[in-house]
Amino acid sequence: SVMFTDFKDFSRISEILTPEELIRELDYCFAAFDTITLKYGIEKIKTMGDSYLGVSGLNNEAANHTLSITLAAMEIQSFMHKYMNDKKAVGELYFDNKIGIHTGDIISGVVGKTKFSFDIWGPTVNIASRMQSSCEPGKINISESTKKRLNLISSLLQGAK
Repeated sequence: SVMFTDFKDFSRISEILTPEELIRELDYCFAAFDTITLKYGIEKIKTMGDSYLGVSGLNNEAANHTLSITLAAMEIQSFMHKYMNDKKAVGELYFDNKIGIHTGDIISGVVGKTKFSFDIWGPTVNIASRMQSSCEPGKINISESTKKRLNLISSLLQGAK
């Protein structure tokens, strides 16, 4: 399962904040994302400007990768909600976050000759990106395949009762 996050109005806000303030805000948010994704066994692939890309289920190490990435996304949005409220309370600018998740096959590997980089590619990554792009700020947008996988997990858990 692949998760993309993106901050709404990043370009506008980046023109208002000083470079130091912008880096401080990005670092604060992405450090929290790192802590949350680590907790759920999500592999951070990279940040690209104001976007954060993570994947769960590489090498089939997590049978419940869809649930793990969804729970991580929920916790990220909970963190962002508190962050926004704290910033609003003191009249400061803040980022609002959008998250897209898609579950499917990916291609992954290390590429490059002078600066090695592990990355992921394929339709699953593209769909996760589109899910994020079409998401409302403050929300999580999941694809149909992610929804089916979560419904299956829910059915299995209910059957185990």
